[in-house]
Amino acid sequence: MDEIASYNQTRWKALVEADALFTRPKLNLDIDSARNLIDAPGKLGNVAGKDVLCLACGGGQQSAAFALLGANVTVFDLSEEQLERDKEAAKHYDVEIKTIQGDMRNLSTFEKASFDIVYHAYSLNFVPDAAEVFQQAAKVLRKGGLYFFNCANPFVMGMRQDDWNGNGYILKKPYLSKVEIIYDDQDWVYNRDKHAPVQNPIEYRHTLSELINGIINSGFIILHVSDNSDMYPDVDAKPSSWEHFVAFAPPWLSFLASYRPDI
Repeated sequence: MDEIASYNQTRWKALVEADALFTRPKLNLDIDSARNLIDAPGKLGNVAGKDVLCLACGGGQQSAAFALLGANVTVFDLSEEQLERDKEAAKHYDVEIKTIQGDMRNLSTFEKASFDIVYHAYSLNFVPDAAEVFQQAAKVLRKGGLYFFNCANPFVMGMRQDDWNGNGYILKKPYLSKVEIIYDDQDWVYNRDKHAPVQNPIEYRHTLSELINGIINSGFIILHVSDNSDMYPDVDAKPSSWEHFVAFAPPWLSFLASYRPDI
């Protein structure tokens, strides 16, 4: 395990102990809410019977949704504590969810062409080389399989909602690839009144060209891109509020791609 993996493993252990938002299993899902959680745009199609890898997204959220929709679910995550949340969700819904601990940069534990869908919630920016992860996803997907990933909007990384100066939000970091960006967690991530501070996230910027060329060069074709449609932007909201901030600077991007090395 290298320094990057060790840091992330320690941080996520602390986040689970702090009951952070993304560590809380979804224990109130039904079919409709499960589908909306993993596929609000309706692009994945019927996932029943599909072999799904939830990549670096432990926590009992996406895995539970896929399992409720009839998929054969495997969760691969660096955090043992997060995987325990997936087991909790599986027991709650009486579904089968396979859990394996490991680093997203090395999927050699799986045979080639093992999955129909690789679903990769926000975690790509925790490692410096996006293409390395794309290539791993390509190895385990069947031809025509789908790869969904969520990542930081590279243009606004390092910007926060309290960076409003009266006219706009201030860009403070140079637009450079693979550079470390360290920032404070948003207030909604965990309750600081009840838990000790968790060490800050260390993320790495992946430029838009790095993301697009990396996914194409790994044998994928891009099917769909989303930015702020699920963040409730409101230009009339109070400046420095979350709704106002995301109307100016959507912090995340989502991509859906199909593995088509024959094209």
